[in-house]
Amino acid sequence: MNSSLIQLLVLAGIAVFLILKLRSVLGTRDGFEKPAAPVEELRPRVKRDFEIIEGGADHDITDHVADGSNAAKALAAMKMAEPSFSVNTFLQGARGAYEMILMAFERGDLDTIRPFLDEEIEAAFAQAINAREAAGLTVEATFVGLKEMALQDATFDRDSKRAEVSVRYVGELYSAIRNKAGEIVEGNPKEIKRQRDVWTFARVMGSADPNWQLVATGD
Repeated sequence: MNSSLIQLLVLAGIAVFLILKLRSVLGTRDGFEKPAAPVEELRPRVKRDFEIIEGGADHDITDHVADGSNAAKALAAMKMAEPSFSVNTFLQGARGAYEMILMAFERGDLDTIRPFLDEEIEAAFAQAINAREAAGLTVEATFVGLKEMALQDATFDRDSKRAEVSVRYVGELYSAIRNKAGEIVEGNPKEIKRQRDVWTFARVMGSADPNWQLVATGD
């Protein structure tokens, strides 16, 4: 066998070895393959972390009432009249006011809550307390907490700048009424009573007095 033939056989053997080696590393490819993506598609895309939207919804309002509702428009007008007004801050105050006013009424103590009552509500509370005392009844009450609380409605008079906000409460308390003999005539001091109320608070926006007054009660 001449040297040329031997060299040809050696080169052919090397070629077969390289082909087999490549197949073992890359595997076989069968059927259709998607063509390689253009260079532009392989470049990382920059994602914006945030986007500023002019005139977006005020979540301080829309977290509590439907966007575009009359109540939402009234709350927005309150903010226009008094830019420092916050619905969330108002509701925090309304939460504390409920316990303070309710417990003062149960104890028959109007002096501590008089600044937070309008004249008609104060008169109605005083009448109920006087009638209770005349009948020889006393109330034992312990506030447990609020089960539910939500802003129910809001109105705003642009001329007078008087704002009214109604809040729905579901409170829980221990409550019992005793007669002169100390006998329980209503309630149970060992059982939680659930009480539902809708209270409306009012204030003139932009006024120097920061206090909201209770102007109506219901359920």
